[in-house]
Amino acid sequence: MEYRNLGRSGLKVSQMALGTNSFGTRSDEATSIRIVHAALDAGINLIDTADMYGQGESERMIGLALKDRRSRAIIATKCWYPTGDGPNDRGTSRKHIMDAVDASLRRLQTDYIDLYQVHRWDPETPIEETMRALEDLVRSGKVRYIGCSNFAAWQIVKANAVADRHGWARFISNQPEYSPVNRQIEREVVPACEAEGVGQIVYFPLAGGLFTGKYRRGEAPPAGSRAATQGSRFVERWFTDANFDLVEAMERLAAEAGVTLAQLTLAWVMSRPGITAAIVGASRPEQVLQNVSACDVRLAPEVLQKVTELSEPFAR
Repeated sequence: MEYRNLGRSGLKVSQMALGTNSFGTRSDEATSIRIVHAALDAGINLIDTADMYGQGESERMIGLALKDRRSRAIIATKCWYPTGDGPNDRGTSRKHIMDAVDASLRRLQTDYIDLYQVHRWDPETPIEETMRALEDLVRSGKVRYIGCSNFAAWQIVKANAVADRHGWARFISNQPEYSPVNRQIEREVVPACEAEGVGQIVYFPLAGGLFTGKYRRGEAPPAGSRAATQGSRFVERWFTDANFDLVEAMERLAAEAGVTLAQLTLAWVMSRPGITAAIVGASRPEQVLQNVSACDVRLAPEVLQKVTELSEPFAR
């Protein structure tokens, strides 16, 4: 496992992160705990969650899993989405951030969060209010580093400019979607973040499982898979002819290189400029080991370049 500095900070995180949005929904408590332990044992130290995953169950299960292993983990959680029915139970106002942090700390059974991320840009709250609240959390010791998720390039630059003007904590990370079928962050977000010293922790690197090879063109998704449980919305988004054209071309390339399609995809994602870590979920402990195997793959530069060329239409 390779460990990389997150943005322009001294925090070192594993090049692969454990995604936990299935905890409390598709994965029960006992399974979720085993998944966390398998990830730590495999060298993954970055565990990504959010207060809205499983309506808080993801954080609670992570807290149980880390009872005697807290020092081995970098916990990254987020706030923004509604956590209640009240008008202040959402967004990034000072009130909601402070309430959300305390609730996350209770569920996680810890007295600090390593990386606290704003899940979305909040158009209803001045960014000055948000950044000041985050600064106070860092100064209090409840939060050690801050980041954002799904921000546009200008939003990241503006937020850090506000922080710089006041001498407050800056964002060190952004969490966007990125895969061979979605390379849009390469146009503006990655260049802006490289200039700002912000690392990318990317989600959906396997495009919702498309690059695992379990979904085939024209065939019904396997029972119990995400496509089978999430219905037409998932299928409409991912099961396009253009996506399957790329999947099939990369399957042939993976076979020639002697690796699996998932290994090829993850190795490519983790090698891309500006990408610090790729978030990969698991529904069983053994899937963690399958995913981590991509970290040991050493592909020839021309193989990685071929993936870049094949996926070029998705960078436009």
